[in-house]
Order: sequence, then structure tokens, then C-alpha cells
Amino acid sequence: MSTAAHLTRSVIAPGIDSFAIGVHAGAQFLRRTVVELFHRPFHVREVIKQCYEIGFRSLPLITLTGFVTGIVFTKQSRPSLEAFGATSWLPSLITIALVRSLAPLITALICAGKVGSHIGAEIGSMKVTEQIEAMEVSAINPFKFLVVTRTIATTLMVPVLALYCCLIGLVGAYLNVHGNEAVSLAGFLKGGFSTITFLDVWSSVGKTFVFGFTIGIIACYQGYNTSSGTRGVGRAANASVVLAMFAILIEEVLIVQIITWIRGFGL
Repeated sequence: MSTAAHLTRSVIAPGIDSFAIGVHAGAQFLRRTVVELFHRPFHVREVIKQCYEIGFRSLPLITLTGFVTGIVFTKQSRPSLEAFGATSWLPSLITIALVRSLAPLITALICAGKVGSHIGAEIGSMKVTEQIEAMEVSAINPFKFLVVTRTIATTLMVPVLALYCCLIGLVGAYLNVHGNEAVSLAGFLKGGFSTITFLDVWSSVGKTFVFGFTIGIIACYQGYNTSSGTRGVGRAANASVVLAMFAILIEEVLIVQIITWIRGFGL
């Protein structure tokens, strides 16, 4: 074997091994989370607390982002429709875009950045300061208390935030449309939701549950496996955001493909 080939193998092989080990560890972490989900105690109070932290404290950012998205998307779409004399289609176009894709995806990406980094840093700091070990000594299951409760909270709250983002986006879009075309609220809603189907609504709701679970499980995994002190906490928070966003985008592509396939059957 040549020197170059040997050097390439020595560089690539460890990378493949570490990737395989990481995938196996992640699968085991996911399996343990699902198993612990159905065992007592359920820590309902902690779940409610995390729902408050994730949901209520994210409202200002979601409100601003959803409102601006609705206005900007309307402004960007109007010139194209005006060229064909089809500005009356604006409510329908905006509603379809927000319900099918924009609201769920924007909400998930915001939560991946804000919530994911917070969970990763929080659990990571508990790991490096040995608070998790102290919980074990106190006869508390730290995995159940920290990981399962936060994963449940993200899974429940991301759909709620996505719905709220969609409503706020429609408010912003309506104000822009009303200011330019003097369309009434009833006319805007009738034109917007006339083309929305049952499949549109439930596919969007379903994907937000998937996004929420993804954010929670990735952030908890990174935090729970933190090492190397405070530097490791920073890496865990950063990895939580990057990996969650990457996973959400991949899931979006796959879900859209599945929904398109279902539409092809006329369902």
C-alpha cells in the first residue's frame, strides 16, 4: 500500500468509526427515551414547567417573526401577481404558503435555535457540574426527569407555536392586503381558506410534532453527553442548534415528498 493510500485510510477510517459509534449511541438514547416515556413517575409538574419555558417565553420572538413573515411575503408576492392581473389570489397564495410550509418550518427553526441551545446548555452544565450524579444519589432518575420531560414539552409546544405563528402571519398579511386592495377581513379569510384542504392542515400539524420531538431529543442528547467542562457546554449548545436545524430541513423534504405522493392518489 502506498504512503498516500495509507494516510488517507488512517484519516477516513477513524471518522467512519466515530460516525457509526455516534449513530449507535443516538439510537440507544432514542430507544431509552421512548421506553422511559411509558414508565412512572411521569413528572407532570416538570412537564408543565417546561411547556411554560418553551411556549410562553418563545411568544415574543414567534410573534415578531410571524408578523414580519406575513407582511414581507405579501409584499414580495404582489408584483408577480400584479403582472398577470391576479392580485385577488394573494389571500389564497399567502394562506397556502403559511399553512403548508412557512409557519411550521419557521417556528421549528426558531425553536431549534432558542429552545435547543437552552436545553443543550442547561443539561450540559448540569452534567459537567455533577448535578446529574447527585440526582442519582437522591434516588431520582435524571434521564426521566431531564430528558423525557423536555422532549415531551418540545413535542407538545412546537405545534402550538406553529399554529400561533400562522395566525400572526395571516394578521400581518391581511393588514398589508387591506392597506393596498381594501379587502375586508371576511373576504380575506374566505379567499385564503377556500383552497386549504384537510390534508394541508393535518400534514402541517403532524410535521410540527415531528419537528418538536427532533428538537427535544437532539438537544437533550447533546447536553446529556457533554464532557470537557465549560467548553463542552458551549459545544453542546452549538451542536444542538446545528444538528436540530439540519434534521428539521431533512425531515421537511421527506414529509413534503410523502404528502406530494399522497396527493397524487387524490386523497
